[in-house]
Amino acid sequence: MAPIPPGTRFLASFNRDQWYRAFTFALTFLLYTSFHLSRKPISIVKSELHKNCSHVMRVPTESSSSQQPVLHPELDCSWKPFNRNNYKQLLGAMDYSFLCAYAIGMYLSGIIGERLPIRLYLTVGMLTSGLFTCLFGLGYVYDIHCLGFYIFVQVANGLVQTTGWPSVVTCIGNWFGKGRRGLIMGLWNSHTSVGNILGSLIAGYYVSSNWGLSFIVPGVIIAAMGVICFLFLIERKLGEQKRILKKKNITNLTSWDTELLLGQESIGVCVPVQQVVVVKSEAEPSAISFMGALRIPGVVEFSLCLLFAKLVSYTFLFWLPLYITKAAHLDAKKAGDLSTLFDVGGIVGGILAGVISDKLGKRATTCAVMLLLAAPTLYGFSMMSQFGLGPTIGMLLVCGGLVNGPYALITTAVSAGLGTHKSLKGNARALSTVTAIIDGTGSIGAAVGPLLAGLLSSQGWDQVLYMLMTADFLALLLLLRLVMKELCSHRKRPGVSVE
Repeated sequence: MAPIPPGTRFLASFNRDQWYRAFTFALTFLLYTSFHLSRKPISIVKSELHKNCSHVMRVPTESSSSQQPVLHPELDCSWKPFNRNNYKQLLGAMDYSFLCAYAIGMYLSGIIGERLPIRLYLTVGMLTSGLFTCLFGLGYVYDIHCLGFYIFVQVANGLVQTTGWPSVVTCIGNWFGKGRRGLIMGLWNSHTSVGNILGSLIAGYYVSSNWGLSFIVPGVIIAAMGVICFLFLIERKLGEQKRILKKKNITNLTSWDTELLLGQESIGVCVPVQQVVVVKSEAEPSAISFMGALRIPGVVEFSLCLLFAKLVSYTFLFWLPLYITKAAHLDAKKAGDLSTLFDVGGIVGGILAGVISDKLGKRATTCAVMLLLAAPTLYGFSMMSQFGLGPTIGMLLVCGGLVNGPYALITTAVSAGLGTHKSLKGNARALSTVTAIIDGTGSIGAAVGPLLAGLLSSQGWDQVLYMLMTADFLALLLLLRLVMKELCSHRKRPGVSVE
């Protein structure tokens, strides 16, 4: 039984189940908001790491009164080593190091998380994530210009941040059933966009004066939230915790113990031993294996779909502020503020995806329709961004909704549904592993997308947008089998979703 954290002992006992459910919803929302808040600064600081402040001055020559332009490279204020011509590749390498470590670590995180207390596992991950986020900012404070230092910090941070997603999804899945799961998860998953928005605002506030604080402040925030997690997080319903302890105790009974309890005069009495056998089989369900999780229907398809969907989402996450800076000729702070509109659209898109999928009972079909609309919208974004600020704002909102809608639905409601699939026969310990497999596969795309963006952007930003449109179409193709299965099941039993 997971112990009740000391910080929750003072809570009122009235309507306990509903109160704790709402409390867990809000707490896990804030916990994962801090994760994304600490990931966002790198995309804001990129334009400051490579900032060409060279001044062109005109000085008179001896032979003529005409003035010739003279470039003063010593006035270049880019942060070494990102002052080179291949700065886009170097920035892409930093993104790739974080996301590649995150993708690899995610597969292990779910398996480890099922075997450790969620509260302690998540607390350690948040404290260490805060440490490495602050270390990146200390590179500015101590004037560190070694690329290896920043790569190491990104890799370490990527590994420890994998503790977050499987833990919070498992916790929220323990407290909420399948009823209106799409709506609940859609609202809850807005923490991703809220964290991105807050991270952009915090990083943008410090980026021009002291970009080190753009990392240090979010690092302190996520570490503080780790302490709050340790004090207040309750992993599952209190009744379930007591039931698990009771079942464990009953499992220890043997036939000899039963005879001692009954006494000699009870010989010949019919004892309902079947109940003891059933309790023993359900008392401590074994954690599902990696291959066992892959055999759950739909896990492979949704995992591969998320690979391409997350590729698109994370390319926007890491490169959108820099794109706006170059395309609209804005400074880093204004570009960061404008990029938050993409996340606002993502909040609306995630909620709409959850509501629609609940209403229709078709998760895969909902994702497929949004992916189908997202690809041409990305092309429209590249066209409309040339017509001024107003059209750009509108397209950012629409793109954010269509890009993040499927991503949000797959990582929350779909993952929770597959983690409690009927083929598991009530084994709830599969939820963390299934969530880690789906999000880990998606994180491979998240690692590849920003890396490709860094390589392709040297040939023009249009090439990056074409890459994103291709990824959306591939994600759509991977869902076609499940879409057909949902449509066929609807003809037989309307409203039935294929989990």
